[in-house]
Amino acid sequence: MSLLPVLSRLLPLVGQSTARSVHSGTGLLFRSTPVLCAEPLKKKKKLDPQIVKQREERKRKRLEKQIRRLEKNARQLKPIEELEVPMELIDEQSKRKRNVPKPTAELLESRALLEKQWAKYRMQEKLADYQLFDRIVAAQAKALGELQLASDELYQRAIQPDPALLPFVAQGPVSTPPIKGYEQPDGEYIDVSRKWE
Repeated sequence: MSLLPVLSRLLPLVGQSTARSVHSGTGLLFRSTPVLCAEPLKKKKKLDPQIVKQREERKRKRLEKQIRRLEKNARQLKPIEELEVPMELIDEQSKRKRNVPKPTAELLESRALLEKQWAKYRMQEKLADYQLFDRIVAAQAKALGELQLASDELYQRAIQPDPALLPFVAQGPVSTPPIKGYEQPDGEYIDVSRKWE
């Protein structure tokens, strides 16, 4: 139901006078909003306060139990069977322990100097290798260019790959015939890994 037709009929009666009113704004100053249909709220079920208290108590106890279990196992690490040290070695630990003297400042300085010299030597060695590769590639390109100028046929034969350079030949069946009586696994497997909880 719209109020617009009703208000438009009332509007001329409100402003009746001998002189006409002249204005540039809208004649209707009333606004209507749509009707919002609401639904009554559902009644809350009244629970016995004792039952609510018992539920909260159960939740609290369950959480406390989980916290106690986590605290108990917090320091306990999962054992890794491959890294377990034999008991004989643990018993002989005091005999096997070495008394290593603390390195002096001079020793530390000489080690640092040796590391720097080694790094410099390796860098020069790698640089010499790069320069050697560059010289080899440049000489090969120059030789191929001279060969192409001399004979195009020899050049074409020279750039062909050499199969005797890497003598590797692999031959095998393209497809394997099916094995008679073989039952394919359907993807199920038995998990035999140990569980640590």
